[in-house]
Amino acid sequence: MTHKIRPCIWYDLRQARAAAEFYVSLGLPDSRIDHVALSPTDNPSTPAGEELMVEFTLAGQAFLGLNGGPRFPQTEAVSFLITTEDQAETDRLWDAIVGNGGSESMCGWCRDRWGVSWQITPRVLMDLHHDTNPARTKAGFEAMMTMKKLDIAAILAAADAAG
Repeated sequence: MTHKIRPCIWYDLRQARAAAEFYVSLGLPDSRIDHVALSPTDNPSTPAGEELMVEFTLAGQAFLGLNGGPRFPQTEAVSFLITTEDQAETDRLWDAIVGNGGSESMCGWCRDRWGVSWQITPRVLMDLHHDTNPARTKAGFEAMMTMKKLDIAAILAAADAAG
């Protein structure tokens, strides 16, 4: 199936396949490597016959990994948010990304070893933004702002204490 819109992630040092294989290994449903395309000719980043693009799917979302070289590094300006259902899933995904050469940031954000930014976000935190009690939303958000990996129990405790 061809997707009309899909994110293209630029990788340095011919790392698109390694990144895609890692993402697929995270255990998200409906995830797979779909196709690896070789460069048909020499170009500024990839010699002819070497891997140029990797098409992959994560949780049903199509992506394209491009071996583009060092010209455009990753930034937090674009990140991928994974909504988690419980603390175990939050911990598993966070630990997989950070524990395999990634780095922690604040508020549920982390970077993988290729510099791609991820938000590992429990559904309960997103649900708090729909809460009709603004004090609960504020307290949960303020608790989240103090964390690196998000702690669902602590976020809910802060929200519950506020009302």
